[in-house]
Amino acid sequence: MSPHPFLMSAGLVTFTLLLSAQTPPAPAVAPVNVAVPRDVKEVYATFCASCHGANLEGGSGMSLADDVWKYGADDASIARSIREGYPANGMPAFGAVLDEAKTRSLVVYLREMGARAEERRTTVAKPADRAVTASELHRYRLEPVATGLDVPWSMAFLPDGRMLVTEREGRLRVIENGRLHPRGIEGLPRVWAEGQGGLLAVAPHPDFATNGWIYLAFSDPGPGGSAMTKVVRGRLRDNRWVDQETIYAAPPDLYRSGRVHFGTRLVFDGAGYLFFSIGERGRQDDAQTLSRPNGKIHRVHDDGRIPADNPFVATPRALPSIWSYGHRNPQGIDRHPETGALWATEHGPRGGDELNRVERGRNYGWPVITYGMNYNGTPVTDRTAQEGMEQPVIHWTPSIAVSGIAFYRGDAFPRWRNHLFVGALARQELRRVVIDGERVVHQEVLFKNIGRIRDVISGPDGYIYVAFEGPGRIMRLVPAD
Repeated sequence: MSPHPFLMSAGLVTFTLLLSAQTPPAPAVAPVNVAVPRDVKEVYATFCASCHGANLEGGSGMSLADDVWKYGADDASIARSIREGYPANGMPAFGAVLDEAKTRSLVVYLREMGARAEERRTTVAKPADRAVTASELHRYRLEPVATGLDVPWSMAFLPDGRMLVTEREGRLRVIENGRLHPRGIEGLPRVWAEGQGGLLAVAPHPDFATNGWIYLAFSDPGPGGSAMTKVVRGRLRDNRWVDQETIYAAPPDLYRSGRVHFGTRLVFDGAGYLFFSIGERGRQDDAQTLSRPNGKIHRVHDDGRIPADNPFVATPRALPSIWSYGHRNPQGIDRHPETGALWATEHGPRGGDELNRVERGRNYGWPVITYGMNYNGTPVTDRTAQEGMEQPVIHWTPSIAVSGIAFYRGDAFPRWRNHLFVGALARQELRRVVIDGERVVHQEVLFKNIGRIRDVISGPDGYIYVAFEGPGRIMRLVPAD
C-alpha cells in the first residue's frame, strides 16, 4: 500500500509541498490563488482523484473506499488529514486551499462513496414474501397485509383490531380482518396534496375506546398557493368523518409556499399531551425563528390548549406551542416505552440524517450546524457543532432518508423489546437500533431494496408493520423461530 494517507493533486503537488515545508503543520485557512470548484465532486476530481482514483479505488495514494484509515476513521480525523496533511509521507496540506465548509463537504462525499463501495461488498437480506429470513436475534417472515395503496404515509391500530392508513393524496383507508375496504372514509378535510404535502399522520387518542377521537395531521391549503401542517381530530361514523375539531392551525400569514418538508408525525404521552412535528418547509432560517411554526416540534393538550409549562409561553413573539426548534424535516417521532423520553428522526440534506432525543426548549441546530451538505454538493455551513445547540445522538452520513420510527413494544420478538425500528426511503431499508440510555450501541439492517419505507409501527399482536410506497402496500414481520 502506498504510504500516502489521504489526498493529493498532481496539479498542486509542487505548490502544496512548498507550502507545507514553510508553514507549521496546523495551517490556517488563507486565500490562495487557486480556483476551487463549488461542487464537491469536482473538488475531489481536482485535488484528489489523480492519486486516489476517480472512484476512490486508489492509485499512487491509498484507497479511500475500503474504510481503512491510517490516521483515524472518524470525521474529525479525516478532516484534519485534509487540512494538515502529512508532508513527510508525501501528503500535502490543503488547509490553505479548502476552507472548513469545503473540507466538511469533502468528508461527506468520501462517506457517500465509501458507503456505495461497502454496499457492493455486503449482502443484506432481500426477503421474498413469506420466506424465512435470519437476523442477528430472531428469524422472521415478511407477510403481505394489504396492497393497492397510493403512498401509504401513516398507520395506526384501533382497539378493535382495525388499522387506519393515510394515503398522501388525501384518503383515509381502513384494513379490517386482513381486507382493505375499497372505499375511503368520506367527509375528510380538504388537503393540499402537492409535492411532499398531503394527508400525512393519523393517531387514535389513547382513550379512544371511551371518546372515539382520531387525530389527523395534513397539509392545509392557505392563501396564494401556500400551505402549512394542520392538526384536527374527529370521529368515524358510518364510514364518514364527523365531529371535527381543530387542534392546531397556524395563522394564515405564517403559511409557506413550496412543496417540501412538511415533517408531520403525531405521538401522545401518558399525561394528555400531544406532540407533533412540522418541517421547515424548505425555509432554512425559519427553523431558528421562534415566531414561525415550521422547523419545530410542538406540544399541546389533547384538545389543543397550550400547556402552561411549555418552554416559550412567556417569550415575546414566540409561538407558545413550540417544544423544541432547529429541526429540518422530522418525519419520525416516538416515545421510549420505559423511560417516556421523546425520540425523533429528521432528514438531513445530503448527509446528516439525525436521531435526536428531544428535550424541552432545546435547539437542534439546523441550519447553523449540520453533518450534511447541499444536494448540489456545495456546503450548507462550516460548522457541525456550536455552543447552545444539541448534537444528534447519531447521524447517518451518507443519508438513508429516515422516515417513520417505532419502539418495539410486543412479545412476539422478545429479544427486540424496546429496540427502535427505523424506516428509510432512499436506502430502502429497515434498521433495528439498540439504545442504552442516551446512546446508540448497535444497529442492524434487517432487510433492504424491496421498496421505499414510509412508516413502521409495533402492532398490538406483537408483529411489526411496515408501509411501503411504490408500489403502495403494507407488510408485517412475523416470527419464524
